[in-house]
Amino acid sequence: MEVVSNGELGEFLRAQRARVDPAAVGLPGGGDRRVAGLRREEVAVLAVVSADYYTRLEQGRERNPSPQVLNGIAHAFRLDADARSHLFRLAGLTPAPALGAARDSVHPALLQLLDNFPTAAAYVLDPAYEILAANRVAEALLAPFGMTNMLRMMFQHPKAGDIFGDWTAVATRAVHAVRLNAGTFPDDPGIRTLVDELLATSPDFATIWSDQTARGFSRAYKIFFHPRAGRIELTYQTFDVRAAAGLQLLVGTAEPGSPSAAALELLATS
Repeated sequence: MEVVSNGELGEFLRAQRARVDPAAVGLPGGGDRRVAGLRREEVAVLAVVSADYYTRLEQGRERNPSPQVLNGIAHAFRLDADARSHLFRLAGLTPAPALGAARDSVHPALLQLLDNFPTAAAYVLDPAYEILAANRVAEALLAPFGMTNMLRMMFQHPKAGDIFGDWTAVATRAVHAVRLNAGTFPDDPGIRTLVDELLATSPDFATIWSDQTARGFSRAYKIFFHPRAGRIELTYQTFDVRAAAGLQLLVGTAEPGSPSAAALELLATS
């Protein structure tokens, strides 16, 4: 769908770019900056798009930004829910759900537990690996993907191989876990829709799915390359939510005192 007004979208992007304090997103301020806010190249890094693409979008020469691109830009500019919705509408799109938008389906006690991990990345997954709720650190960690499903992040985002430092291991583990869920919950429409979609669009997914392995995991190691916080090494623990069949709580922690722990603290304040 074409944007409603390329001029209005460009004006909005320029205005938001000028409002962002570089220091607030972990970038150096002052120096030879001749304009307020972020440079276009800096927005591109934070949004996980190319500088040329972002420049064309801001100048009205790119007419069809995807929801993933818009979510990345919204993250780069730290847009609130209203501003994010406005960005999508200027681009002629219906606002996509934000990360954790399904929080109403998660028990309040579990939501409270998420927020009790202030320096860990904690989130709740359904059997189709849809993120139903996430704490502040997890939202900041995963926001560059602009997606709410972990498998779509791994197999449909063009930068997945750059963001996941150990993509092959992470993706294989996730596919095996979803195959296990597919056998446990054979009537789950979310799993069927996801698998059919990825089989049709991702040869990598199809290859892993075809090995017929069904295996869950309780502990895993992941490396992220975050556009603002840099390299982050996390150990994940997975817990079944006994009060809601099929839901899992994942908590990613870093070694105390490590650069990764400092990166999580940075994300916690973003």
